[in-house]
Amino acid sequence: MAYDKFTILKSTAYPLPIENVDTDQIIPARFLKATERKGFGDNLFRDWRYNKDETPKTDFVLNNPKYSGKILVGGRNFGSGSSREHAAWAVYDFGFRCVISSFFADIFKNNCLNVGVLPVQVSKDFSKEIFNAIASNPNTEIEVNLEEQQVTLLATGASENFEINGYKKENMLNGFDDIDYLQNIKEDIQEFAKTRPF
Repeated sequence: MAYDKFTILKSTAYPLPIENVDTDQIIPARFLKATERKGFGDNLFRDWRYNKDETPKTDFVLNNPKYSGKILVGGRNFGSGSSREHAAWAVYDFGFRCVISSFFADIFKNNCLNVGVLPVQVSKDFSKEIFNAIASNPNTEIEVNLEEQQVTLLATGASENFEINGYKKENMLNGFDDIDYLQNIKEDIQEFAKTRPF
């Protein structure tokens, strides 16, 4: 499944300054029955977003109308816990294209890269600066430049570079998942196969 190309994203953001957010909080286990990557956004942070009677919890950030955007700014150790791919699916299906944190669980990070969500790991100090900027002004815009591997607070110009695997970077720049990548080099694979003995 191909995804939108990710080059430069300019967006406001939702702040979630909670550490050790695990995948069961991102998408509770009872919602893992589906095998397609659709519909999971409705249940993103389900137990934090809704009361038992299904009414929205007004104090949760995703229910706060003053916040919007395609970026989620999370606390340290975001995506810990089980390896469920559905957590990344839920983040994508809700509409996020980037998650910023000072530390990601490796499996969650890779699952995000596989579905078109860019995980941007920044320093603890810059993470704090981003949270402070959003707290001061919910309309704060953040620019994430994948080509330059740089995230910038547009109001102040403060920026920091981030790391990303070269293969995953190229896939995101082209809107490819792993299958799309193989399809794109199909002719090269066929030519290489001709040189191999049977």
